[in-house]
Amino acid sequence: MGKKRKHSETEAPAPVKKNDEPAPERPKRTLLGWKDKNEEDAEKSKPLSSSGFRNKEKVLVTCSRRINFRYRHLMLNMVSLLPHCKKDSKVEAKSSKGATLNELIELKGSSSCLFFECRKHKDLYLWMVKSPGGPSVKFLVNAVHTMEELKLTGNHLKGSRPLLTFSSNFDKDVHWKLLKEMLTQIFGIPKEHRKSKPYHDHVFVFSIVDDHIWFRNYQISVPHNESDKIARGGLDKMTLIEVGPRFCLNPIKIFGGSFGGPTLYENPFYVSPNQIRAFEKRNKAGKFAKKIKAKTRRKMHELANPLEPDEFADMWKDDDE
Repeated sequence: MGKKRKHSETEAPAPVKKNDEPAPERPKRTLLGWKDKNEEDAEKSKPLSSSGFRNKEKVLVTCSRRINFRYRHLMLNMVSLLPHCKKDSKVEAKSSKGATLNELIELKGSSSCLFFECRKHKDLYLWMVKSPGGPSVKFLVNAVHTMEELKLTGNHLKGSRPLLTFSSNFDKDVHWKLLKEMLTQIFGIPKEHRKSKPYHDHVFVFSIVDDHIWFRNYQISVPHNESDKIARGGLDKMTLIEVGPRFCLNPIKIFGGSFGGPTLYENPFYVSPNQIRAFEKRNKAGKFAKKIKAKTRRKMHELANPLEPDEFADMWKDDDE
């Protein structure tokens, strides 16, 4: 039996560290790839003022009770288009709805609200509100067409960020500038939101025609064939395909506070749907009254101008007898 070696002989010599250098740090991984150390140093060296603001916009979307099915589908379409929104249960459309909704906005941690208010199962009003300080706008919604109704060929990824485009006449008057800013804040999805995708593949179009705001949603379509692939930034082969929904906003009033307050602007061309329906009823009633008057005039004319007796009226009766 051989001799046992000593413990000191079996130990391997410890590796000598050169100047105690630490292991190189692993680069940080992002959505776009690995970040170099130089890029991280450049980001850290940026002043705080440039990266101090972070958009934390959250929108509460809700509706009133007894809402029509089409208007409810429109609300759900808007919820699917805005990943930074929060949906809540229906609210009773009473005079105290402003205080209730302001409390709901505060509980949900939101800064804006889209409230769909339906009246008489026919008319849809949209409240666009910045809470708690205001302003707030009340719209009448016309020409509603939902995604399920249109069945258009456009299709974009759910949660992707939209590009917002406005027609040039938004810069003409002060109230249009205010509406443009509110639409930008509410419909613009914050960058790096946890439910949003970090790219743009559709466009929200807001255009003013006849003092109404018309909304359209288009998909940005790019050819994917290798031969037709376009360079980055090339817009020649890009096309727009409509996705939906469609609706038209007729501004009624702009208030200084949240769901009320001093009136900043009132639309002089606004006519309520009740007045339009009453005018149509009066027109129909006028048509009926004209028919009655025509009948009475005909009777009076027949009485005033009786027909002369016909001498041949009883000629064939005598022969039969």
